[in-house]
Amino acid sequence: MEKAHHWISIPLLVVYISILLGNGTLLFLIRDDHNLHEPMYYFLAMLAATDLGVTLTTMPTVLGVLWLNHRKIGHGACFSQAYLIHTLSIVESGVLLAMAYDRFIAIRNPLRYTSILTNARVMKIGVGVLTRASLSIMPIIIRLHWFPYCRSHVLSHAFCLHQDVIKLACADITFNRLYPVVVVFAMVLLDFFIISFSYIFILKTVTGIASGEERAKALNTCVSHICCILVFYVTVVGLTFIHRFGKHAPHVVHITMSYIYFLFPPFMNPVIYSIKTKQIQRGIIRLFSLPHRRA
Repeated sequence: MEKAHHWISIPLLVVYISILLGNGTLLFLIRDDHNLHEPMYYFLAMLAATDLGVTLTTMPTVLGVLWLNHRKIGHGACFSQAYLIHTLSIVESGVLLAMAYDRFIAIRNPLRYTSILTNARVMKIGVGVLTRASLSIMPIIIRLHWFPYCRSHVLSHAFCLHQDVIKLACADITFNRLYPVVVVFAMVLLDFFIISFSYIFILKTVTGIASGEERAKALNTCVSHICCILVFYVTVVGLTFIHRFGKHAPHVVHITMSYIYFLFPPFMNPVIYSIKTKQIQRGIIRLFSLPHRRA
């Protein structure tokens, strides 16, 4: 679809700008507004930073292809991009797990919430999530530097993905095929199951609350997080099914699904929290009303 590249770039650019503005606004509000200096919003800031990272990692090569027809990338840059993309995907799963832990403590143990989730502990969780992701992806990316590439050097996407690069290697890639499956099962799926179990306990606690109004208030604090979980894991499942069972599907379907995976969650997360979280809504109103007040 080379002839339509300039037209395709327009909606993509709009989405990219929306992601940068949405997640950038969330980060600014959380840093600037002292009312948002709570564990829940610190984890939301981690999610926004992760989404910005994914977007800034893929955006240069995507727009380079669409605008400038720039189709070449060096080995080092390609492997670095693949490392960042896959690491940030694991980070996002870990941050969603941390947010589930935050909601679990807030509802199951509200009186000890601030003493359990101190700023130091939130920082340790953030460092742990980042360390887990960066170390788990490193072995397969390091091996990419060792492989000889004697086949066609044409990639399927406008950014480098590990599963795309190893298809071009002329070497035994058994480890690089199996290890990512283990990582997905050990981390992403495990995260999802732990999140699911935490919400089972949350629901048990909420159903034990006598007041219907308090039950609704407790559940309302979880709605935004549940929506973000669904957005992330539905796209993960969709991309996995296309890769595993859609081998005969048109190539454009694979490409479109990869863009949905990388763009839909970062686009939707700020929208979800802006609509469902009153503190974020107030912060946005204050932010946009400041110039009028100054005037």
